[in-house]
Amino acid sequence: MPANHVHFNGSVNLADTESVMREITARVPSGLERIPDGETGDRAGWIFYQAHRFLQLPWLVPVQPFDPAEGDYEHMPQLRLADGADPATVTWPDLGYADAYLKSYDTFTALRKEGVIADGVRFQVEYPTPLASISAYVVPEHQQVLLPAYEQAMFADLHRLLAAIPRHEVAVQWDVAVEFSILEEFYGPIGPEVFDAITGNLARCVDAVPAEVPVGLHLCYGDWGHQHFKQPESLALQVRVLNAVTAAAGRTVSFVSFTVPQDQRAESYFAPLTGLATGPDTELNFGIVPYHPGDQAAGTTDDQARLIDAALADSPGGTREWGICTECGMGRASREEMPVLLDLHRQILVGG
Repeated sequence: MPANHVHFNGSVNLADTESVMREITARVPSGLERIPDGETGDRAGWIFYQAHRFLQLPWLVPVQPFDPAEGDYEHMPQLRLADGADPATVTWPDLGYADAYLKSYDTFTALRKEGVIADGVRFQVEYPTPLASISAYVVPEHQQVLLPAYEQAMFADLHRLLAAIPRHEVAVQWDVAVEFSILEEFYGPIGPEVFDAITGNLARCVDAVPAEVPVGLHLCYGDWGHQHFKQPESLALQVRVLNAVTAAAGRTVSFVSFTVPQDQRAESYFAPLTGLATGPDTELNFGIVPYHPGDQAAGTTDDQARLIDAALADSPGGTREWGICTECGMGRASREEMPVLLDLHRQILVGG
């Protein structure tokens, strides 16, 4: 069954929200169910958006100097609890996401009134999981004691946003990237209990979104210069994580996007989809829109689509419709590449 819709993982390297939404709707006129604001401006660096907030907290002190403006993932700020600080009493400042998205929502509603955005298309917001910033900025020995409070601060920010937007107009995506670097043992060996802890955290993120609001998971292997921290060997871990979160959460995971390296066309990569336990209420999206189409062997995307269909046909949920996306967001591609990448979504959808 060919792909029938497009999904955007969030970031789009254009000047502002209006530019993002106008370009998406002009270049992808069909198959659009949700539209992001592009995470432009000071949100373009993903969790670097939180760096200044962490650095301004009086109860966190740096272990080493850091300039977050550099955007260097290899030299993240390492902060620890200040001497005498009690993690049970710390408070977090406004995380900033709700305010940024409410401004973008104003643009969304204006463009919908203008007819640029079709009725029924939802405004999609993206949040990094709480673990992402905590694991990036806090020394390992203090991460677990600070994670619950930061998680609650992020959920509060999300709830404030959702209180201001009609629930039938919005969708929420959680960006799951740091979790895969841990589970793939990029930082070193882990015990079996870590998987349960991580999927439990993700289930809480899913359950933090009201049942009337679609919630999705972007299963991500990182994107620094369009390079993953590790090339996934197959979809096995992504399927395992999704199955576990689906089982643990109190509500349905509405949509998910899977990482598919652009040159991957081995049957073994897609075979784990035969064990996918999610039902038809979970929309599936696969990252088969290549960042660098000129470097991709002819016929790869068609092979990927065929292998996805074949594996899904053998899954408990059987054959179903699915969508296409890029492996990660498009925030780190050059601005000149945006028209090509957006056009590719339409071309693959039509060609399918």
